[in-house]
Amino acid sequence: MAPFLLLMFLLTEAASDLMVVTVHPGDDVILPCQAADSSIIAAEWSRPDLEPEYVLFYRDGHLDPTHQHPSFKDRVDLVDRDLKDGDVSLILKNVDSIDNGTYECRVKPAGSRHRKRAIIDSEPIRIISLQVTDPGSDDRNSSPGGRDLGLAAGVLLLVAAAVVGVLMFKRCKDKRSGQPADDEASGDLTTHRALYI
Repeated sequence: MAPFLLLMFLLTEAASDLMVVTVHPGDDVILPCQAADSSIIAAEWSRPDLEPEYVLFYRDGHLDPTHQHPSFKDRVDLVDRDLKDGDVSLILKNVDSIDNGTYECRVKPAGSRHRKRAIIDSEPIRIISLQVTDPGSDDRNSSPGGRDLGLAAGVLLLVAAAVVGVLMFKRCKDKRSGQPADDEASGDLTTHRALYI
């Protein structure tokens, strides 16, 4: 089985409560969603760009596949079907590039009027952007950490080349200026005296 919960969150949270989650194809992922009220009679996960848009609908203690988009059939579930403590996090199994998109989590608390339709008419309590990246692609350079690593390696290579260049230049310069010193060491005093006259 693919590493379950690879992610449990490579995420960034923006002011609009948008969470970005990144996974690789074939992985299973949990999209977290926590309701403030723990007494929930219905929970809905949707993807507005799809038709039908429903990823999962849960009410009266059961999953309702009536309006579910076919691509999610047998691939989604709730972390806790009892919805204890308001946890309505979604498990999405065997992700693929078709799962890229924005997911919205909505709940209907107990005490609110129950409607026959599967639609929960409220603002989402959590919005998640799921990004499925191919591990075969060069995603090291597309992530901020990968760019930093590549930049550091490039700078290190340039510094090493500069040091080697300076050392070679100095060695060459020493060889040229070292000729009179070599004559002096061999005892050629005539050359030595001629330099000081």
